[in-house]
Amino acid sequence: MSDPLQRLRDAYSVRTVSGLTRRLRPRPVGGDGLVDLAGNDYLGLSRDERVVSAAAAAALTWGAGATGSRLVTGTTVLHADLEAALARFAGAPDALVFSSGYLANLGAVTVLGGPDVLVVSDAVNHASIVDACRLSRSRVSITPHRDVGAVERALAGRAEEHAVVVTDALFSVDGDLAPLPDLHAVCRNYGALLVVDEAHALGVVGDRGRGAVYAAGLAAEPDVVRTVTLSKSLGSQGGAVLGASEVIQELIDRGRPFIFDTGLAPASAAAALTALRILASTPELVATVRARASELAWAARSAGLTVTRPDGAVLSVTIGDPHAALHAQAICAEFGLKVGCFRPPSVPEGRACLRLTARADLSDAEVALAARAFTMVARSLRIPSRH
Repeated sequence: MSDPLQRLRDAYSVRTVSGLTRRLRPRPVGGDGLVDLAGNDYLGLSRDERVVSAAAAAALTWGAGATGSRLVTGTTVLHADLEAALARFAGAPDALVFSSGYLANLGAVTVLGGPDVLVVSDAVNHASIVDACRLSRSRVSITPHRDVGAVERALAGRAEEHAVVVTDALFSVDGDLAPLPDLHAVCRNYGALLVVDEAHALGVVGDRGRGAVYAAGLAAEPDVVRTVTLSKSLGSQGGAVLGASEVIQELIDRGRPFIFDTGLAPASAAAALTALRILASTPELVATVRARASELAWAARSAGLTVTRPDGAVLSVTIGDPHAALHAQAICAEFGLKVGCFRPPSVPEGRACLRLTARADLSDAEVALAARAFTMVARSLRIPSRH
């Protein structure tokens, strides 16, 4: 009999040689002493006393978990209040809360897709969108990144009666924005729905952080569906779909990731609701995080590194080789910085990078520390400074 686990050991060995293995690093109580430029707590609200207190109070009131699916016992008044607040804040007709942003994407795309639906997806969409496309039972057309012409050709040449175009609003690695007005114009011309994942745009893009769809003037359009996460700018956990009442009802009736999943914990719903209220009343948070992202990009570029222009809080420094990217991450840690290191399959071959995220509560000293670390990374990679 052959060893059924040998293929896994072989695959692990190949990944090890290629610098593509991963491991979990539990955060200690009180943190690890590193400045966080890797997490997605863009507005610094995950540890805000008001947000944490709301979560604790909800746990004491409702218990540790939702106790069941949203259609059975998993819906509380907190969920209903959060859905109303999200819709109102983002200018959407209606909203439905899921237990994660990943499941919100799975729910939206699988319910709106089907055998008679063409799904058109940007080549660098998030993995949750990729998985949703695979599960949608639709024919899927993958178009080059931000290529509106390719989207139009896919829609014009389709045999299916219906179509859905799905894109990140702000892409999660390079931090660039999708051309939403142009995409919507094409969708409207060919009778397609536009699904936009606002995970990295909510709280960072647009007036008061209402998102890229709102900023593009598309919030009230009936043929635009948004997904959001509650785990980034809102510092909590969970996700939601925003859209027309017909879309929300379809998700309630047929959305498997909604129907068969335990509801979002009440504590997380309360935390997200409180964070949303803080965001709505503190617009300077949005301007601050955007400014910090620009400062980090300038520091990396001045050191000679190749860095993306941030349209939100996310930016990436292209390294190329996975081993070199890991080395650059280690140098940053020596300077007291925690940065993300993205390697295949998270990014294409040859595109390993440091993925950096700004926070509204970063200090001037921490940005200066990052600048010194970037200079040392460039020296290690033998890249000349641009000063």
